[in-house]
Amino acid sequence: MTRTPDAAPSWLTRRRLIAGGVVLALLVGGVLLASSHGAAKSDGKDANVPPLVTVITPRQGSVMSTVSLTGQISAQNDMPIGVEGDGGRISAVLVEPGDRVHKGQVLARLNPLTAQSQVDSAAASLDELKANAATAQAEYARAERARDSFSAEEFERRRTSALTAQAKVKAAEAQLSGAQTLWQRTTVVAPNDGIVLTRTAEVGQIATSGVTVLFHLANRGEIEMRGQVAEQDMPRLKAGQSAQVRLDGVAAPFTGRVWQVGATIDPISRQGMVRIALPAADQNLRPGAFARAEIQTGAAVGVIVPQTAILSDEQGSYTLIVGAGDRVERRAVKVGGAHSEGLVISGGLSGDERVVAIAGAFLRAGEQVTVAPTAVAGGGGKGLASGGANALVSAP
Repeated sequence: MTRTPDAAPSWLTRRRLIAGGVVLALLVGGVLLASSHGAAKSDGKDANVPPLVTVITPRQGSVMSTVSLTGQISAQNDMPIGVEGDGGRISAVLVEPGDRVHKGQVLARLNPLTAQSQVDSAAASLDELKANAATAQAEYARAERARDSFSAEEFERRRTSALTAQAKVKAAEAQLSGAQTLWQRTTVVAPNDGIVLTRTAEVGQIATSGVTVLFHLANRGEIEMRGQVAEQDMPRLKAGQSAQVRLDGVAAPFTGRVWQVGATIDPISRQGMVRIALPAADQNLRPGAFARAEIQTGAAVGVIVPQTAILSDEQGSYTLIVGAGDRVERRAVKVGGAHSEGLVISGGLSGDERVVAIAGAFLRAGEQVTVAPTAVAGGGGKGLASGGANALVSAP
């Protein structure tokens, strides 16, 4: 079969129509896609909608200002106790750590055999000299009663013998006293009332005078907390201030009083020592335990805001407030103290501002915002009203 002359043009025409249809479909699809995207953008919230923030209106108030510190429980006066005599082998240990002892109570005994033999020897010598002195005194007394029967030389000899015998008795008494003192020092006794903190004494141990420490005693059982306080807080502390001391594992706090404030500041740590006297009778106060304390330094007056409302950077502490036209303003503040109720602002706020309660770091100065219903900070230092501490800021 032969193809007619007009068949070729008809085939080319069909190809052109198909290509044109494809191009038209692509154009229509692009227009529809662009239209749907624009509609979605116009129906949603765009970036120009102001963020929603919650603000508080602070009030003037006063809270009890405190200084916080950490440290450890210690004995106010830790007394090391050892052997006072010549030393020797320990034969008995009579107390344990934690025991309360009284002045003069025996803590340990050394082997007394050598000291006891010295006492016995000195006592025997004293008895002999007392007998000799009694004989010499009797002879001198007879010479005095019958002085005309004795020559002057004999009378003087008997008088001298009596005096010499008495002197020997006194010397023997001194030797016996010394031996008894050495014997007494074979017992280690408490020099004062207190609590036994530690003991290193063991039966059979050789204890040396001036070298071996057998016990540590808390003098009179007085317990304290020792802690380090930052240099800038030291001027606020003084003896007599009340403190609440807390220990891990003990639910109730212990009430103590500052009895000593350090006279120097450590040049490296820039901290000073504070010592807080605690009740001596409580068994939970064990030296060496970690402790936290809050010292009440007096009432601080100022504007009270939540801690979340205060930010800081290289320029210092600041807060963000909502000013005229609902625009954010940065306000530098001075923090006067911290408390569970919030921060006391001693400078920078008058108390009638609208302060952004939380998440201020997400806002910029000059930015316009939408203000949610206001929560009021409790006046008179009695805390924040409901919602103040849980204030939110939201942005689309």
